Amino acid sequence: MQPPAGPDRPDASAPLPHTRSRPAHWLATAAALAAVILGAALTGPGDATAGATAPAKAPASSSAAAPDPGAARYPVDCGPTRPEVVRSATADLDGDGRPETAVEVRCGSGGGTRPSGVYVLAAPAAPGAAPRVVATLVDPKEGMSVTGLDATGRTVSATLLGYSGTGVPRCCPDLRRAVKWRWRDGQFVLTAPPVAESV
Repeated sequence: MQPPAGPDRPDASAPLPHTRSRPAHWLATAAALAAVILGAALTGPGDATAGATAPAKAPASSSAAAPDPGAARYPVDCGPTRPEVVRSATADLDGDGRPETAVEVRCGSGGGTRPSGVYVLAAPAAPGAAPRVVATLVDPKEGMSVTGLDATGRTVSATLLGYSGTGVPRCCPDLRRAVKWRWRDGQFVLTAPPVAESV
C-alpha cells in the first residue's frame, strides 16, 4: 500500500471564519491520516487484502447475498457489549462477482462520540460461519469518527472526522478529511485530497 502525498497547507489568506489555520492544526490531521496508513501497513496482507488467504471461490451467482454486518465479529474491544453497527454499504469491491460489505462500527457511549472503525467483510469461509473481516480501513485506536460511508464499484469512500487537540470536546470534532480506498493490485489503497478541511 502506498501512502498518499502529504497534505498541502490551505491558503492562509482565506481562513474559515471560525477557525485559525495554525501549522499544528494541519499537522494533527496529517499525523492522524499517516497513522491510519501506517496501521493498515502494519496489520499485514491478512488485513489489507480481501480474501488473500481464503480458498478460491466458486463462480458467483448474481443472487449472492452480501455479508451481514450484524453477524460479523470485529476486532474491537467494547468490554461486555458488542460493537454497534453504525452504517454499512455494499459493492463487489474486488470484482470476483460476490459483494463485500464496508461497515462502520463503534462501541456504545452514553455521551460524546466514541471512535469508529471501518472494516470490509467478505462471505463466510464455511456455510453457517460469520462473515470474515478481510480489511481494516480505519482502526478505532486512531480516535476518529466517520461519516458518509459509501461503496461503489471498487471504491470505499468516507469522511474522517478528527480533533486538532486534546482540548476539543469529544462531541465536536473540528477536522474533516474526505478519503477513498480503491481496490488495486490485491489491496485497498488509500487516497485523499491534498488539502485538509476544517469543520
